[in-house]
Amino acid sequence: MKLKNEITIGKYQIGPNHSPFIIAEMSGNHNQSLERALAIVEAAAEAGVHALKLQTYTADTMTLDISEGDFYIEDTNSLWKGNSLYKLYQEAYTPWEWHKSIFDRCHELGLVAFSTPFDESAVDFLESLDVPAYKIASFENTDLPLIRKVAATGKPLIISTGMATVAELDETVRTAREAGCQDIVLLKCTSTYPANPENTNLRTLPHLSQLFDCQIGLSDHTMGTGVAVASIALGATVIEKHFTLSRDDGGVDAAFSMEPEEMKALVIETERAWQALGSISYGPTEKEKPSLKHRRSLYVSQDMKAGEMFTKENVRAIRPGAGLPPKYYEEIMGKKVTRDVKQGTPITWELI
Repeated sequence: MKLKNEITIGKYQIGPNHSPFIIAEMSGNHNQSLERALAIVEAAAEAGVHALKLQTYTADTMTLDISEGDFYIEDTNSLWKGNSLYKLYQEAYTPWEWHKSIFDRCHELGLVAFSTPFDESAVDFLESLDVPAYKIASFENTDLPLIRKVAATGKPLIISTGMATVAELDETVRTAREAGCQDIVLLKCTSTYPANPENTNLRTLPHLSQLFDCQIGLSDHTMGTGVAVASIALGATVIEKHFTLSRDDGGVDAAFSMEPEEMKALVIETERAWQALGSISYGPTEKEKPSLKHRRSLYVSQDMKAGEMFTKENVRAIRPGAGLPPKYYEEIMGKKVTRDVKQGTPITWELI
């Protein structure tokens, strides 16, 4: 039975009752080599991720070929300082003619393959490849015509929420639902590259879920696995991380991308975090029941003759747990033993 808000993407069920859905984002880390792109797919599959995601655009669908003013990156803190937006997107884009080869390799290796479209022509192209879902990037989460176009496909929609206000997200989610998309995942995202843990604000996650009655996740630009693992405890069902073969190889996104061994650790540790959530539970679990015998209990600590009184000298609360619980210690003090007993005998009511 499909649970409320449970989503199907490819062969995977996504929701609180399933292990986290891990997406490796290739972005521009192929460094304009199809061979490297396919190697990234293979490394992602080896790391155990569930999906690989591309970005579908061209420099011309993203911006204008202008190298000054607002179209030039002057921010000294930016990884891309000194580039025009147009040249940056020329370097980072994934050639559209590569998509099918990359998606086919994903399918061969059991990975779900989909993409982020950045304009309507990209949606039409991705529909021709029959992608099972779509992702909306943070910088496009207020592009309501694009949201409407993607939502009209009826396929699951994963939306990064970076920079968006509650009012903007409300517009986005309403637009998507009115256009025909009911399966929505909102990803908490900090749109800095890399992002710092202190700016991640994971406590927003359950609030997002409550506000919009949808699944939540994390598009994570921090280094390491800690932030992503923590998000699972707050209800994240989807984790997206940029992925590369090696940060030393360079590339537009390499500096904040995970390497294969890190991604493998992320898959393992997020699943462990999800498993650890369990349910509200008190008392011994089935696995703990054998350990009950190692609790402390009351034992005779010296040989005793029938009729002797239990005292602090001949009774101790020790391990193992075959005797009376320690809470009866004061109650049996001064009582008489019914028969001869040896040191190491568990104290039971029949001895009193």
